[in-house]
Amino acid sequence: MLRRTLTLVALAGFAQSSQAANCEATVDGTDMMTYSVQVLEASRGCPTFTLHLTHSGNMPKSVMGHNWVLAKASDAEAIDADGGSAGFDQDYLRPKDPRVIAHTRLIGGGETDSVTFSLANLKSDEAYEFFCSFPGHRTLMKGVFKIVGQ
Repeated sequence: MLRRTLTLVALAGFAQSSQAANCEATVDGTDMMTYSVQVLEASRGCPTFTLHLTHSGNMPKSVMGHNWVLAKASDAEAIDADGGSAGFDQDYLRPKDPRVIAHTRLIGGGETDSVTFSLANLKSDEAYEFFCSFPGHRTLMKGVFKIVGQ
């Protein structure tokens, strides 16, 4: 009986630790225009979320730059389209665009960047998309960002 009780306690502890708050993630961009992750989940219990972007390729950002942009899925296409006119110097994002929830700077091969943002106004029932705003990259470099838990 004692052995079964200890086993149940150990399993309960494992289950709890496997559901620990997910408050940060790393996404890698490559010279093949891909992200290493297509779905990111942030725990509702986190006040903020930190995204670390790496670029494991070798090409410079002027040719194969990547960034990570978070927006409501319904806004992503328009943000991407508007970014083209903003240009390289603005990381292909309209300055202070209110539709952009968070973004990293544009990086080239071997570089990294991070962004930390509040989860307070993000809703579990809203669809969010992350994408790269470098011209032509959103087609292949996008994913889903979810708020999970209570």
